[in-house]
Amino acid sequence: MAAVLLAAVGYQCAATWRWIMGRTRRASQESNCDSLSRQAAIRISHSLPDLQTEPLKQEYVQEHKDPAKKVLRQTTLPIVPTRHQTFQRQLSHRLELPSIQFSICSLERADSSIGLIKPELYKNELVRQSSTDSAELEFCGKLHFALRYDQEVEALIVKIFEARDLPIKDMSGSSDPYIKVFLLPDRKKKFQTKVHRKNLNPVFNETFLFSVPYEELRQRYLQFSVYDFDRFSRHDLIGHVVLKGLLESADLDQEIEYTMNILAAPQEKKDLGELMLSLCYLPTAGRLTVTVIKGRNLKAMDINGSSDPYVKICLICQNKRIKKKKTTVKKNTLCPVYNEALVFDLPSENVFDVTLLVKVIDYDRLSPNELIGCTAIGSSLIGIGRDHWLEMLDNPRKPVAQWYPLNKSLPTNVSQPNKNDQNAGLSCLNGR
Repeated sequence: MAAVLLAAVGYQCAATWRWIMGRTRRASQESNCDSLSRQAAIRISHSLPDLQTEPLKQEYVQEHKDPAKKVLRQTTLPIVPTRHQTFQRQLSHRLELPSIQFSICSLERADSSIGLIKPELYKNELVRQSSTDSAELEFCGKLHFALRYDQEVEALIVKIFEARDLPIKDMSGSSDPYIKVFLLPDRKKKFQTKVHRKNLNPVFNETFLFSVPYEELRQRYLQFSVYDFDRFSRHDLIGHVVLKGLLESADLDQEIEYTMNILAAPQEKKDLGELMLSLCYLPTAGRLTVTVIKGRNLKAMDINGSSDPYVKICLICQNKRIKKKKTTVKKNTLCPVYNEALVFDLPSENVFDVTLLVKVIDYDRLSPNELIGCTAIGSSLIGIGRDHWLEMLDNPRKPVAQWYPLNKSLPTNVSQPNKNDQNAGLSCLNGR
């Protein structure tokens, strides 16, 4: 019994001792925290800038004209590296702006007629502007070149100096321009300048000679085609410069310089869809093969949101339809695939006299067929149709493919063939 009482008294004494030691430790910790906070406060107060040594009034204090009313305001700033001091943000400061008195000055108008619009001064300018707008011509820079005819060598000398203010065609914000020169209409020879990389104002300084008799220049005209070079895709056509009447404007015995606007190529509208065609010409056999490959994104003509398209191609010579052929109808599709070859007889001496008229038509069983879009191909055109035709002639016996955007109407220089002259045969082809 005595041992049990002794053990209980010992346990009670140990518990009391632990409680007393815990209270002592907490009291010492609280005193240490109070001393640290006081030291921090002292450090913060010591970190304040010395008002007598540093000119804080230039940064944080607005100086008044009266020195007796100078007010200094202390500011505590965060500690930042020296390289960041230019971006310091003032945490608490107030700008005390002096009172500024404003006065309104009245200006007297010397002449009351200044600033008034006089319509009579703008009549001529408005007439010129309306005539320009009606032409709807878009220009994309200027071309500087010179012409001279050399009687000794019987050749037309064409010098291309430079092009200015060309449009941007590449994603890099520039273009890679070069120029092709043609002496039309027979296009027996063409020349091409060097490619100037990433230059919107290229300086060419290149000279070319076209061997042609002086008397034939009355029927000839020059065409300069400006292209943007692309390594991995088809070159983009920037625009054209066409110079007609070589002997009517001036005497070519002396060198004559020209600066002409570059006519922009027609914009490709893809709202009616596109059609891929391939051309292949056999000069010896006099055979032209037009392969209708496929179409894409054609306009929906039926109520169900689709179309039944087929392609009709007409060979036209002197506004007479020589031959027409068409593909099969593809049902319920806006992206038809044809891969059908249409063959036309075309003598080599008439390759510059014909035009291909291409129409994409929606077939309807109960109602008249509707035109989806059309395009044209030939040497007498300007744009993709002409470039594709000339590329075909430059690569005989090789198919050359090209995408064509469909248009609502034909180009202005292509007229519909006369219905009375259907199937006129080869009479006009062999007329020359």
